Amino acid sequence: MLILFNKPYGVISQFSHHEKFKTLKDYINIPNVYPAGRLDADSEGLIILTDNGALQNKISSPKFKLQKKYWVQLDGDVNNDAIDLLRQGVRIKDYKTEPAEVKKIDEPNLWAREKPVRFRKEIPTSWIEIIISEGKNRQIRRMTAAVNFPTLRLIRVQIGNFSLNGLEPGNYSVIEDFKINKMI
Repeated sequence: MLILFNKPYGVISQFSHHEKFKTLKDYINIPNVYPAGRLDADSEGLIILTDNGALQNKISSPKFKLQKKYWVQLDGDVNNDAIDLLRQGVRIKDYKTEPAEVKKIDEPNLWAREKPVRFRKEIPTSWIEIIISEGKNRQIRRMTAAVNFPTLRLIRVQIGNFSLNGLEPGNYSVIEDFKINKMI
């Protein structure tokens, strides 16, 4: 079984109780499924859950280099130099990220977030689409900060061949019959 879930802002990617955040248990009442990868509480979008250990490993393990696509709202009007740096890979603390596919996009038509993104009328925002195949902890936020355009909003819209496809925040769809090799 495969579950595509649109994780809302402020939800933590675990089933066990959390003192501060809602959890997956507040949205999904299906036994014996586990998230294949995580999104931070302040990130939104696609999480895949499964009861298949091999599939969970294929999605989460960096060795499979499964592509993940994100829409990212940035603080400031991102420039071509910053985009080029992200495409080449940037140094974050003790490692350099792999090259990413990055392009500037128009603001996507999205749902309103429970806690709105801060707004400063003297500083514009911009949006990029970024595709990575690593997935280190808070990687995209650290990448955009490294090129001086901090992330304001982060939404994962696609993992491999699976996408949100109009799935509203807090909702999920179940795929009973799937082939692992169709992930890529």
